[in-house]
Amino acid sequence: MRMWNIDPKVMCRQHLLGEHLEMHMFAGCLLKEVSLKGYIKNGLVEVHHIRKRHRFLVREMKRRHYNHRSELPSFIAPVLGKVDKEFNLVELACRCAGCKEKIEERRNLDG
Repeated sequence: MRMWNIDPKVMCRQHLLGEHLEMHMFAGCLLKEVSLKGYIKNGLVEVHHIRKRHRFLVREMKRRHYNHRSELPSFIAPVLGKVDKEFNLVELACRCAGCKEKIEERRNLDG
């Protein structure tokens, strides 16, 4: 599980939907009081931003006309974790040709 925490517009379909699912998985862990200590330690989640990140992902899903029918359950989100967005942008571009193409297109538009 991972919170990429980058602009959802530069994510391919697979990574956008995958991160959306992972926000639900993180929320489920919090509800069941399953430790996220390893994810926090490794910079893979900002617990206090799970709900906000879910909203950003859903907004992009709707912009792409994907169906969304899964609201996050209510949970307590302590302020924990820090995700390195710049590192994740490079990491995602290395892992996925589709995301790399979208990232490069975005950079060209931004100048």
